[in-house]
Amino acid sequence: MVNTTSSSPAQISFLGEAIRKLTHTGALIIPVSYYYFDMSKRDMLFFVGGAFLLMLLIDISRIKKISIWNNFIKKIISPIIRQHEFAGDFTGATYILLSIFLTILLFSKPIAVTAIAFIMVGDSLAALIGRKFGRHKVFKTKSIEGFMGCLSGTLIVAYFAPELTFYVTIPGAVIAAIVELLPLQIDDNLTVPLISGLFMMIIKVIIL
Repeated sequence: MVNTTSSSPAQISFLGEAIRKLTHTGALIIPVSYYYFDMSKRDMLFFVGGAFLLMLLIDISRIKKISIWNNFIKKIISPIIRQHEFAGDFTGATYILLSIFLTILLFSKPIAVTAIAFIMVGDSLAALIGRKFGRHKVFKTKSIEGFMGCLSGTLIVAYFAPELTFYVTIPGAVIAAIVELLPLQIDDNLTVPLISGLFMMIIKVIIL
């Protein structure tokens, strides 16, 4: 476990949150490349799987405090790392890469791309709007304002989603925002794309 008494902030700054979510949203290059560059599922799984393993090793070295390597990592990521991550949890980057891998593995390309975009856009807006404007708290750490920000983001994604009708994407967007709001024990980087992807897949089957 990492010692949190001297190095872990109680809460990262709004600037740190913004930088964290900017990198989060920047990962949209993955679903965009997957769809618009017509990459195969196998190639994308190989690429994302490799990135996940690399991030997992970085996280393990940080958690186990592996000498110089750990110090270097902490200098780079400490301004944008959350308290529970300092305390020995994996970072959001590790969870999101695992989530992307599983979503691509389990769903068709249009559903996978849409579900991945839900978490990247929706979660980023939820965090930033919730931090800046959140006044009406729910579930202690969430807010109505953050939920509305997330829903706005997922609905925008739903509007531009490729090859899927609004009958599929809009319910998926609503489910994604609800899952992000709920205080589940599993990281929302995993739950949002997987649950919304499953929901859209079921709706698509019913409609067809």
